[in-house]
Amino acid sequence: MSVWQNLGEHTVYENRWVKVAMADVELPDGRHLDHTVIRLRPVAVATVVNDANEVLLLWRHRFITDAWGWELPSGGTGEGEDPAAAAAREFEEETGWRPGPMQLLLAVDPMPGISTSHHRVYWSDQAQRVRDDPRDAFESARREWVPLDQVPDLIARGDVRSANAVAALLMLHHRRITQADGH
Repeated sequence: MSVWQNLGEHTVYENRWVKVAMADVELPDGRHLDHTVIRLRPVAVATVVNDANEVLLLWRHRFITDAWGWELPSGGTGEGEDPAAAAAREFEEETGWRPGPMQLLLAVDPMPGISTSHHRVYWSDQAQRVRDDPRDAFESARREWVPLDQVPDLIARGDVRSANAVAALLMLHHRRITQADGH
């Protein structure tokens, strides 16, 4: 099996959040090309589904794409930080709710052709309100419990744009449907 070979990289830009490099890549046929590589810290994502089959979502604007959409609380994982603990921390900071025990739902690499942005998505089936206004209220315009059965329509309309949220919400929706059907 032929694979692309990274023969070396040089850093173009770096800060505490991102490192951008140019890689000298050898293709299976022997040709070389320069390839951009974006290295990011791992991301922890959290969601909670309550007893009413609702999921707590954030409605927020992303200035980079100039678009509004529903997202899940998320953030970078600190050096040596347990990803499940990071997900729970981000959920509480961004929603004002403390999740129960976090379970790994899925792990995704949204852009593996250019980025090392590894996302681990955790979920819980319980949460406790710990403050009326989240510590990081600037993260979203509002927070709402949205019925999980509305998720496919939200995604189809483009109201959920984040790849990790789309994957996680569809996975949760599928799990709830198969559980209800007894599968």
